[in-house]
Amino acid sequence: MTKLIHSSPRRAAQRPPVTQQRPLSALLTATAYPNSDALLLLVTVQQLMATHREWEGYQHFGRLAEEQPSRRALFRALQAMMQARVANDVPLLKRVAWVEDAIRKLDEGVAAEPMLGRLGRGLVFADLPARFHKASQAVEDLEWCLEHPVDLPLGLDRGIYRGLAAAYRTLGDQRRSKEFLDRAGLASLDDPLDPRVLGDLSVDAASGFRFGEKRLVREAEGVYVAEGYDFANLAFIAADGFVVAIDAGTTEESARDAVAALRRITRAPIKYVILTHGHWDHVGGLNAVLEPGATVIASARFPEELERSNDYHGPFRWFFGTGTMRLDAKPDRLIASPETLSEGGLDLALLPAKSGETPDALFIHDRKHDLLFVGDAFMPYVGAPFVAEGSPEGYLGAIAMVLELHPRRLIHGHPPLTALFTMEAMPGLRDAMGALYQRTLTAARAARPLADVLHDDFLPDSLREAPAAAQPYLIVRDTFVQRLYAEHAGYWQSNGEGIDAFTRAEWAAALDALGGGSDGAFARTASELEVRGDAALALQVAERGLVRHPSSAALRESRERALRTLREIHSQTNPFRFIAYSEWAGRGLAPVVERDAPAPGHA
Repeated sequence: MTKLIHSSPRRAAQRPPVTQQRPLSALLTATAYPNSDALLLLVTVQQLMATHREWEGYQHFGRLAEEQPSRRALFRALQAMMQARVANDVPLLKRVAWVEDAIRKLDEGVAAEPMLGRLGRGLVFADLPARFHKASQAVEDLEWCLEHPVDLPLGLDRGIYRGLAAAYRTLGDQRRSKEFLDRAGLASLDDPLDPRVLGDLSVDAASGFRFGEKRLVREAEGVYVAEGYDFANLAFIAADGFVVAIDAGTTEESARDAVAALRRITRAPIKYVILTHGHWDHVGGLNAVLEPGATVIASARFPEELERSNDYHGPFRWFFGTGTMRLDAKPDRLIASPETLSEGGLDLALLPAKSGETPDALFIHDRKHDLLFVGDAFMPYVGAPFVAEGSPEGYLGAIAMVLELHPRRLIHGHPPLTALFTMEAMPGLRDAMGALYQRTLTAARAARPLADVLHDDFLPDSLREAPAAAQPYLIVRDTFVQRLYAEHAGYWQSNGEGIDAFTRAEWAAALDALGGGSDGAFARTASELEVRGDAALALQVAERGLVRHPSSAALRESRERALRTLREIHSQTNPFRFIAYSEWAGRGLAPVVERDAPAPGHA
């Protein structure tokens, strides 16, 4: 019998991972909360698949189906997604019945939860062989999902288009299959080094990183946010006779595109440009946003932050690409205390603010529409992770300020933050992050090893009653701990870490001696680790092996597989890691074609 469905190598007797699967274990705990939200469930499914833990997911969702009868059909449908993925691990004579049981569960899930149900069923059915006669149903489900988009941080068009391409191939319609493959930004359905990415993010050396498709989002009457034109958002507020721009993007080319989208709505000149902080991706395109006579406004601490940005040249080039970035902004008006901008019917409060990222944060409160633009105050990396900046205390202060202002809606500097770090999430995030802060500070001052603190996998009990805060907390937790340690811990820890430092070459030599001087020992270990779910450790082993055996084809293959898996793991949860791993792999991910645009080669 041929292979039933896309699946990793046999895992029925898979050994457990060596490393702690910290993000996944926390997600599994949070999904068991009685009120866990649909997005958290979807991210957990994606993480289970990416880390080859489908059997664990099968058992987990089966248990939840018994423990939470009111959500039984939904959890059984999620279990069925895992069930289909491990079909090749089932004895041959039971395999068809196994898949048919999964099909029944997926059908039940659609009735209970149409959005998640049809998405899950469509994606699974798209990969089933023709003998199950489910490709037409997959097309129907996935087309329905396109017509009923759900507001997710990274969108899911890529995954849906890929599913449609697979379903049409099964139906023998190669033309439609190729059309949807092009829309998904993929060259093939079968490249083993292509990660299975559901989200609409894209990255390459020239264009840098984008969170999704280009779109101008209307937030209120006359208020628009340009998403997907750049690494960061640009926002526009139309007043009587002029426009206020909030931030300026990374490059002049991308900022010019965003302004062109605005010009399809209004021809009013841009009179003010307000900069939320002095980071590369918020000021680099300023020359394309500035129009004659425009006034640039920023925090009084903006010049020192911009100087830091100018002095720092990051180790990763795929964040921003090769466009024209200029970090020479000279604000005309610096804000040291709260001020207002009220001409042209505006009612904007300009508020110097606390921030987790930079000390020059400037919030803009559009009191007319009760929108608060917060820039990157809540960026989960608590400052760029490769720069000596960021403030856990500033992060907590930003939460407190937002709760005091209590606007109707928060608009962040990047689309996933707006989707996840909502006003609804803020009370729960305040409580959870406060508990994390106190716990971590105590550990740092006691010189407890950082890795041990991270391995505590700390989930405050308060999250059980704050479902909107669960995913934001998990996204920021580890980097918050690391940044707090950088502030308050010494460089020697209680277990001796930091006393001696060894280069990668020295570690490679020691491991090579342990493995008998053979590239095969490195390659076997790296491959085994990747299958067990330890892709990050597999990458470290492969790269150290290549230091000693640079011409090893087996080690290069192990490295490529580990990077593919790491890109899958982090595509929905950690775009910074996704960018770094993509650059190391030298493999970009093309943009998803906009829904209303013709696919490449299809006029």
